[in-house]
Parts: sequence; C-alpha cells; structure tokens
Amino acid sequence: MPVTRTTIPISEIDFHNAPPDGEGSVQVQQDPSLKIGNAKVFAIYGKGGIGKSTTSSNLSVAFSKLGKRVLQIGCDPKHDSTFTLTKCLVPTVIDILETVDFHAEELRPEDFVFTGYGGVMCVEAGGPPAGTGCGGYVVGQTVKLLKQHHLLDDTDVVVFDVLGDVVCGGFAAPLQHADRALIVSANDFDSIFAMNRIVAAIQAKAKNYRVRLGGVIANRSAETDQIDKFNAAIGLKTMAHIPAYDVIRRSRLKKATLFEMESCPEVDQVQAEYLRLAASLWAGTKPLNAHPLKDREIFDLLGFD
Repeated sequence: MPVTRTTIPISEIDFHNAPPDGEGSVQVQQDPSLKIGNAKVFAIYGKGGIGKSTTSSNLSVAFSKLGKRVLQIGCDPKHDSTFTLTKCLVPTVIDILETVDFHAEELRPEDFVFTGYGGVMCVEAGGPPAGTGCGGYVVGQTVKLLKQHHLLDDTDVVVFDVLGDVVCGGFAAPLQHADRALIVSANDFDSIFAMNRIVAAIQAKAKNYRVRLGGVIANRSAETDQIDKFNAAIGLKTMAHIPAYDVIRRSRLKKATLFEMESCPEVDQVQAEYLRLAASLWAGTKPLNAHPLKDREIFDLLGFD
C-alpha cells in the first residue's frame, strides 16, 4: 500500500501541537470527538504469543452468553484476532479502505464488519505495512468508521485485542478508548517483564484518559506463584486463571471458541471461568493503581530462592 495514497488529517499527525499524553510521550493525537459511546470498553494486552486473541474471543462469547451485544476489534497486522469467531481471516479495515482509494464514504458496514459465533461483531483493524505508518492511525480510522455507520449505538461491550508488547504510542491507542485494560500473562519471567512495561503504558495513559488497570488474566499456566509475587509487589490482582489445557490448543486448530468444543471437565471449567470473568467485568471492577518496577527489580524479585 503506497503511503502517499493515504490521506491523514493533520490533527492526527501534528505531533508538535499534540497535548501532553504521559511524561515524555510523543504520539498520534486521536480525534477527541471519536468517543465510543455508552459501551463498556476493554483493551486486552500482553506479550506476543501469550494467547490474547484466544482470551479476547472467548471473553467476547462469554459476554454474548450473558445477553450482551459485543464488538471485538483486532488491532494486529496478522488480523487473526477473530478467526475462531468467524472461521476465516477476514479482510482488514485498511485492506477495505485501500480498495476504495481511502474514500470511506463508499463503504457499507458489511464491507468491514463480520458476524461471528454467538453474534459477536468482528472487525480487524489491521495495520500499516511493515516499517511504515502508525498503528494509532489505523485504530482511529476504525473507530471513526464504526461511529459513522452507527455501529456503536447499540453495542454493550467493545473488546480491543492489541498486538504484543507496547513499544510505541500507536498501539497504545486503544487505551484512549478503554474503560479497563486487562493484561494476559503466563507464570514466567518474559511474560511478567512485558506486563510490567504494559502497566507503565497504561498508567501513562491514565493521566489524560479514563482508562484504568483492571487486572491480570493468568493464562497457559498451571501455577501462578510468580504472577502472585509480582502482583503483590506492584499492586495488581489476578482476575481469572486459565490453565494450560490441551483442549485450548485444539480449539484453535479447529478454528473454534471453547464454547463450541465438546463438553468435558476441562472445557466446562474454562467456560465457567470466562463466564465468571465476563460477569465480573460487566458488574464493574475497582481501578488498580499499580506502580511498575525497574527492570533490575523484576529480575531480583522473580525466581526461586
């Protein structure tokens, strides 16, 4: 996609005149009028490959099982956030915009919104080509399209599934829309190290936006002792624990959510945990004021004595 074809409003790329967005932050300035509305908005973060998309999709289905109208937005160039819901890799917002030379007024909702399992509405924002553009712009354009087509008017829950570690302001952009940010982590050093960086990013955004830390989803882990140690040190808490069951891996291979898998003790347990988490998030959770550690402090904290 040639970068020169993209028409970007100056308000979204004027870094020098952007308002402060956390100490030392230089980021894409989102249009302040792009508010999602009355929906409860959750942003799912975590280390790359930790299971954010599996978590997001099953949480979305759990919300739908509670009778909520759910929209899941994948924010990763791989655009695989929603494939267990839709059973395919749907085209991204950027792909679709390119087909109409970025004339968004030519698009219809069915061009970029796809209905998945449980009635979950699925959108893949996608991302710019490698080494070009900014993910923040992509998120902003996606929300703008959803607003223009009134697709957020009757939505109860929006789940942003965000790629990997927070390494730039662009992919912290969903935090500007979210009420609560949840972090998926395994019980290991690398996952917790990434979680610490994400906590720092969320706390920076919380200075200027309504987003607050919601808590940790312990994933792919039999035990949670290292996560518990980290939580106690910085002021986090674990909201859900999903063990490393093989049925979860098999559900991905079947392009299915866990709510579509044949009943067995492991499936029933994980379904119940997602339903419990969804009910807890819908009821409302207290914001957490965590204080991230220095890199050396994490190294000294974790591990066995």
